[in-house]
Amino acid sequence: MEWRQTEDGSPTLYHPFYREAYHPREGAVRQAKLLYLEGTWTHLHPFPQVLEVGFGLGVNFRVTLENVLLRGVRLVYVAVEKEPLPIEALAFPLGLASDEAFLELLKRLPGPVEAPWGQFFLLIGDIREVDLPEAFATAIYLDPFSPRVNPGAWGLEVMQKLRRAALPGARLATYSAAGWVRRNLEAAGFRVERIPSPWKREWTVGTALETPPG
Repeated sequence: MEWRQTEDGSPTLYHPFYREAYHPREGAVRQAKLLYLEGTWTHLHPFPQVLEVGFGLGVNFRVTLENVLLRGVRLVYVAVEKEPLPIEALAFPLGLASDEAFLELLKRLPGPVEAPWGQFFLLIGDIREVDLPEAFATAIYLDPFSPRVNPGAWGLEVMQKLRRAALPGARLATYSAAGWVRRNLEAAGFRVERIPSPWKREWTVGTALETPPG
C-alpha cells in the first residue's frame, strides 16, 4: 500500500492488487461531501440511516459523522468492507469536527459501536455474501473499487440486495458512470439519474422505487 495526497489535502491509499487508489486524486473529502453526503441528501435528513459498500479509509463515514454532529441529529451507519485495513491506518486527522469521535470509535472496532451520536456497524465480508438489514437505509453509498477491476461488487444480484436494504425513496450514490452498472440499478428497482461531477463527466444517483421489481 502506498499513501498519496489528494488535491484537497486529504490522504488516500493506492491498492497494489486493484491498481487503483481508494479515492480520486481531486479530493477524498470533497468527493465524500459532494457525492455521498449531499448527493443522497443525507446532509438534510433528520434521522439518517446509511449503508456503505466499501468502507475503505472511512472518509465517507467521517464526513457524514461531522454533519450529524454539527446538526445534532442521530445517525445509524452500516458499513461493508471486504478487506478491512489495520486500525492504525485509519487513525489519521482530516481536520473535521468528527476527528475526535472517529478516533474513539476506532478503539471499539470491529464493534458494533453505540455512541452519543448514534450507532455504527462494520460488516466484514464480500457484499455478495454478507447479510444486510432489510428496508433500513435512507441512503446508500456505493463506493467499492471500480467495475473494471472489481466487477463482482456491481452485479445485478448485488443491486437487488441493496434495493431490499433500502427504504422506498432512499437515494443511492456512486462515482461510477458505467452503462451496465446503471442498467443493473434500474433492473433492481432504482430510478437512475446522472448528476454533474466537478472533475469528470458525471456521477450516478438512484432512487429506490416504492416497490422492487418482482
